[in-house]
Amino acid sequence: MVFALIFYSVPEASSIPVEFKDRLYSLIVLSTLLIPLITIIGFRLSGVVKSLHMATMAERYIPFTIICIYFGLTTYFLYDKTEFDPVIWRSLFVITLTIIGLTIVTFFWKMSAHMTGVGGLMAIIIVMASFFPNFQELYYLLGAILLAGIVGTSRLYLNAHRPQEIYAGLVYGFLCCYLGFQFVWT
Repeated sequence: MVFALIFYSVPEASSIPVEFKDRLYSLIVLSTLLIPLITIIGFRLSGVVKSLHMATMAERYIPFTIICIYFGLTTYFLYDKTEFDPVIWRSLFVITLTIIGLTIVTFFWKMSAHMTGVGGLMAIIIVMASFFPNFQELYYLLGAILLAGIVGTSRLYLNAHRPQEIYAGLVYGFLCCYLGFQFVWT
């Protein structure tokens, strides 16, 4: 969602040519969403995790670590390709650091990864609004707040997290991405 915002909602946020944005977006979605999703399903089918919900902290260690590796490799690939706009690899770097921090926390406490992502999305919307005056952030921000409510409520309803894990994930994701995305456009 972050890269959809950068590429399509605020065209001036990156210098990637229009004809190349779709391919780059597809690469990012493939390497940071689809391949990790397939890997987690593979973990479930092979018995590495008992459930896709990863209800216990112990079930989260291996999948979260593998996801950090995928994000790190994708960030390195984008960094290594000097013709790419630095906004792209810097954005993915901020997200990767946030996920690495979440993974480290997971060894001690079960903070909500879903809410970390939603908090990060809210942060980038606010940061983009401060850097790009033509960005009409109201509906995006309202949508992100609504999404936070739906995701947080569903995680509580499913007994996947306690309220403090939900709030901590939201605040952690927001703070990491707010501070990190300030760096992206400076």
